[in-house]
Amino acid sequence: MKFLLVALNAKYIHSNLAIYCLKAYSPQYREQIELAEYTINHRLDDIIGDIYRRKPDCIGFSAYIWNIDMLEEIASEIHKVLPKTKIWFGGPEVSYDAKSMLAKYPFIDGVMVGEGEETFSELMDYYAKNQGTLKDVGGLTFRSLAVREDEIANYDESEIYETKMRPLMDLSKVPFVYDDLDKFKNKIVYYESSRGCPYSCSYCLSSIDKSVRFRDIELVKKELQIFLDHKIPQVKFIDRTFNCKHEHSMAIWTYLKEHDNGITNFHFEISADILREDELELLNTLREGLVQLEIGVQSTNPKTIEAIHRKMDLKKLAHAVDRVHEGKNIHQHLDLIAGLPYEDYDTFAKSFDDVYQFRPNQLQLGFLKVLKGSHMHDVSEKYQIVYKSKAPYEVLYTNWLSYDEVLQLKQIEDMVEVYYNSCQFTYSIEYLVKLFDRPFHLFKALADYYEKHDLNQSNHARIKRYEYLLDFYMEQEFEHVEAFKELLTFDLYLREKMKSRPSFTREENINTKRVLKDTDYANCKMVHIEHFTIDPEKTSTQSEPVYKEHYLLFNYDKRSPLDHSATRIDLGMISSETK
Repeated sequence: MKFLLVALNAKYIHSNLAIYCLKAYSPQYREQIELAEYTINHRLDDIIGDIYRRKPDCIGFSAYIWNIDMLEEIASEIHKVLPKTKIWFGGPEVSYDAKSMLAKYPFIDGVMVGEGEETFSELMDYYAKNQGTLKDVGGLTFRSLAVREDEIANYDESEIYETKMRPLMDLSKVPFVYDDLDKFKNKIVYYESSRGCPYSCSYCLSSIDKSVRFRDIELVKKELQIFLDHKIPQVKFIDRTFNCKHEHSMAIWTYLKEHDNGITNFHFEISADILREDELELLNTLREGLVQLEIGVQSTNPKTIEAIHRKMDLKKLAHAVDRVHEGKNIHQHLDLIAGLPYEDYDTFAKSFDDVYQFRPNQLQLGFLKVLKGSHMHDVSEKYQIVYKSKAPYEVLYTNWLSYDEVLQLKQIEDMVEVYYNSCQFTYSIEYLVKLFDRPFHLFKALADYYEKHDLNQSNHARIKRYEYLLDFYMEQEFEHVEAFKELLTFDLYLREKMKSRPSFTREENINTKRVLKDTDYANCKMVHIEHFTIDPEKTSTQSEPVYKEHYLLFNYDKRSPLDHSATRIDLGMISSETK
């Protein structure tokens, strides 16, 4: 008997922690459980063909909003070529409307609802050992097709059965899933030290499970050490609010500081407004790039915050973000959601400006997704929130935000991704934003420029983005064009050693080998020297250029862990003999 667990990830670098947890929790069936991971970019025929060649007796699909449509199509075709194979689904996208899922798709045998480890283990007992009945397995919704042949006489062919909900499990009982970390080279590794969330945000499924459970801290430390010993590049904690228990977060951050391997980065999703002073002090002492923080702000409109049942002290959040910035060692990623109740175009613009003033390393402008099972799904009609019928159920318009305005915000989102979140235009954008009355208006103007010049529907080479930004600057008829060209040049060479000089840079003929002779950089190949007449870093913070003629050395062998920019060294002036 073979049970194949299938994951369809958004990208190759991702992995699916859920299917690894299911297998790890049933070690007695290790040889009978296979895992198969694909991405949404794989050809459908290739996935179907690979599953078919494995000849499983049962298949379990891990379903989320980003893969459900493709999984439904795969399952439909697999049923045709493997008609005797039992097809099961599980995951957040199917847990809250399992009966309608089975009613809609007759080829699906059953759905595992909620936490899956214990449910799947008992399902394996049922199929592999012919042990018990499906009605005795908690957390299932199934039809008679799912039943073994020797049991089918006890079931009504037309009926869909629901078993009792399974009580929440002890998270420490889930085995460590990464028995072979070599399989995860070049991939992000996901880790879970807690389940559930103490908050009740109406748009989030985690709010349904308010009983937060923590993995034993000594077990967590032991497992983190395995990641550190293997020098895994990045570990993402999937805890919904990592710092909701002060002792837990302090213990983990302290352990990471004391056992830092100088390489591994750890990602945490936190509530910044509940960070305590000792946590902030500890975070400021960590190695640059050891941790990164994702902070969900969502909105700064008090009426919206109240409507979505979110608890947030904006002043405390601002203080925490500023305190973390003081350490200059942690990447901070702040989120906003458009389409929430009582958030119109103008109040969202204010939320954008409020969060922009925090100077996050990344500012993610997202759009409300009305998830099945969430409170937002239940009150969507009350708030006149209209959203797409198919996953990911993204907002189209609301009582406060028109579809025209949603489309405008999507164009602004693109500009934020290209010119802010990419970290490729840091100093140019910092200078530009001061030439507008508010940050939102800069990105709105950029979006208008792209639409005016028909640039939205095409892929653009990176160098083109710099050229467009210069053209945009000139269209606004701003002063100091030559200084802005130098800011663009500075931003460009911070990120990349160019093979050819861009059109907006001045012609230079610098003999790098001669300049660097008898220096520590004499044998370095990944360096570049550039001539500036302004101080780019000071200019970016002023409304007028700060002039300073000098040469800068960009060292690409030593980059910042936060934004991957090259180290730069002021060489002062270079004599004509060394040029």
